[in-house]
Amino acid sequence: MMSHTFGGLPYLTKNDCSLLADRAKRVSIKPGETLIQRGKETRMVYLLLHGRVRIEGSQGTIAHIGGGQVVGEMAFLEDSLPSASAIAEEAVEAYALTWESLSDLFEIFPHLASRFYRSLALNLSQRLRDLLTPKKVVASGRGQ
Repeated sequence: MMSHTFGGLPYLTKNDCSLLADRAKRVSIKPGETLIQRGKETRMVYLLLHGRVRIEGSQGTIAHIGGGQVVGEMAFLEDSLPSASAIAEEAVEAYALTWESLSDLFEIFPHLASRFYRSLALNLSQRLRDLLTPKKVVASGRGQ
């Protein structure tokens, strides 16, 4: 049994993380490989252990996601096709969970489901806030 924690799922207990890890397939993704393709059915959620993933939308790069974070959660929540692609920027180690295995686990452990969804809500809220918050521009001091 694994005792890994996931920063992108802050409300999960160590036991929750172990349950997820036990149901997951550990995968290694090489730089440049695509985990999730925009518009293509995947039905997979990835819990990143190490590495960095670039999220690409129709207008270009949306975000960079690192170890401890979740990828593929929006399509899972909406039961829809992915709206963005996830591409490994560097070597990535991750747990891959099928939607079916997550649903089965949530039926058995409803409190895990509650903590999982609450964590996703916080995660998505923070990502949205990051997108909406203007970036601070640091003056260089030149030309003043």
